[in-house]
Amino acid sequence: MRNIFYAAQEPADTPDVGKLQINVTVSGTNVPIPDAVITISKTETPDSVIESLRTDSSGQTETILLPSPPLQYSLEPSSPRPYSEYTITVRAAGYEPVVVSGSEVLPDVTSVQNISMTPLENATTPEEDIVIPEHTLYGIYPPKIPEAEIKTIEETGEIVLSRVVIPEFVIVHDGVPSDSSAPNYYVRYKDYIKNVASSEIYATWPESSLYANILAIMSFTLNRVYTEWYRNKGYNFTITTSTAYDQKFIYGRNTYTNIDFLVDSVFANYLSRPGIQQPIFTSYCDGKRVTCQGLSQWGSKYLGDEGYSAIEIIRYYYGNDMYINSAEAISGVPSSWPGYDLIIGSSGIKVRQVQEQLNRIAQNYPAIPRITADGIYGPATAEAVRTFQKIFNLPETGIIDYPTWYEISNIFVGVTRIAEPGT
Repeated sequence: MRNIFYAAQEPADTPDVGKLQINVTVSGTNVPIPDAVITISKTETPDSVIESLRTDSSGQTETILLPSPPLQYSLEPSSPRPYSEYTITVRAAGYEPVVVSGSEVLPDVTSVQNISMTPLENATTPEEDIVIPEHTLYGIYPPKIPEAEIKTIEETGEIVLSRVVIPEFVIVHDGVPSDSSAPNYYVRYKDYIKNVASSEIYATWPESSLYANILAIMSFTLNRVYTEWYRNKGYNFTITTSTAYDQKFIYGRNTYTNIDFLVDSVFANYLSRPGIQQPIFTSYCDGKRVTCQGLSQWGSKYLGDEGYSAIEIIRYYYGNDMYINSAEAISGVPSSWPGYDLIIGSSGIKVRQVQEQLNRIAQNYPAIPRITADGIYGPATAEAVRTFQKIFNLPETGIIDYPTWYEISNIFVGVTRIAEPGT
């Protein structure tokens, strides 16, 4: 009822509501921080607290309702700002406080704001302040400089990877390539794609439109990885945050559960043409303020409205010889997806491995019940998987499918390793 109360106090131009969940972890890891104190206010009036929350044993808050502009604003260009902006302040004993300004809440979807907190002994400032700028479809950003979709050896230099591999991390340069003062961020590949998708398109769009845009974003990124584009120019990063050169990544921004799940489901995919080994450099633009030789973001939304599938949208813009490919290898995972779902009745080494990983994860996420690592997928294992899925915003099926397998692997690696340099 408290959220309905706040919604009732909103002006007439914010009649809708969106959802928000906050996850708090130790910087550079997936280790949760329980009992963190969180306050939420509108960014326009940061001193007026409208919600106070605490994280649970998994470092998470409950999902709350917050006022947002009308849904229609995010479905048409040139509308008023389609999202509400909130300021989130997080405090936890032994950690540097974090303030995020401008967290974006859209109507009818769930926003996830991940907060990483630095232990006080490692902190370099009294407080970390993160300011999220306007979304690329609403704010003004430089248009993409035209670039060939297939890179030649002469352009990229002599070193080109022999096969397409999904990297564990990408190094993101927060500025134009020549700005040596801009920081570099080590970002897990999936987290990078989720961030860019949430920065470039609206999560309220049709699923096929979201999928098509995510495919373009992943192929764009993997072309940079495969051709070692910036390293061959003497830089020490993978990609930039400048929309003139690459695509928009916003440090510290929120993502959305539907975008997160789509990325988890297809993150090893990219776009190919026959006879071309490298992922295609898939240029795209908003299609209204800026046009380009590539995918129109708003155009893809309208095609999704008309019932086009993701691959039909892709081929509408890039041609009928474009197809979806899958990377040969995924870096940073203990063991690859077995190629089939693990369900009650499954058995063997893959089941034992995931049982052992879940038990290790449960040391940091005690809501997950401990299970016997016997290699037999019984009801207890299914319940542990279901709890894991609930915590990490996956469909609560109790079945280890492709996205669940790799999310278990990702969290396992995150709770068992030390932070990477630069994180």
